[in-house]
Amino acid sequence: MAVAKKDQERVTYARMYGAQARKDGKEREVPAYWQELAEAWLEGFDGGPAGGGKPSPVSDELEAELDEAGVVRPT
Repeated sequence: MAVAKKDQERVTYARMYGAQARKDGKEREVPAYWQELAEAWLEGFDGGPAGGGKPSPVSDELEAELDEAGVVRPT
């Protein structure tokens, strides 16, 4: 199911504000403003992975493109 861009942004902000609340030493209590997005806020507070899922593995093609010569600075 596709999620509207505005909704994705709101989820992202809820996670960011949750993470900041943890850093500020606040209680693990969702503020009234974020009740609609409480799950995302708590994920941010708890330090859950952003994006809501497992990271996808790097493809074999990308690994071949990024060999040592491609990422090492010449001296």
